[in-house]
Amino acid sequence: MLIVLYSCGAGTAKPGADLEEARKAIAASNAIYFEAFAKGDSSIFIDRYAEDCCIMAPEAPQLCGPIAPLEFFRIAYNGIGLRNGKFTTTAIYGDGVEYVTEEGLWESFDASGKRFDNGKFLVLWKKTAKGWKMYRDSFSSNNKPQS
Repeated sequence: MLIVLYSCGAGTAKPGADLEEARKAIAASNAIYFEAFAKGDSSIFIDRYAEDCCIMAPEAPQLCGPIAPLEFFRIAYNGIGLRNGKFTTTAIYGDGVEYVTEEGLWESFDASGKRFDNGKFLVLWKKTAKGWKMYRDSFSSNNKPQS
């Protein structure tokens, strides 16, 4: 009896679930994310994030709220010298209704095109009235901090 009950509900998707929609939106967002740094245009970067986002960078306090993306952009652009990068999504998990989690790898490049850092990330994406937006952004380097 338990097997019958389990098998009846195992393949049932939640109403409105569309992981493929989320996957496409994430790919589109990731494709233009680093354009913000290449063009020096923070508005492109800010638009990737939900208004109630938190960015959790390594070796720094988390930045939360509507001004967090601008604060982080200024740090990355002016302080670190980030001018381009690359995301490689390795997996997307979730039901595709309200939230999905993206797992992947990233690379960062300076103004001369030299890679200066790389690592891994987990991003919790949230479906908002403006589409899929980064809600929690957490990442870490594969390299030891420079002294």
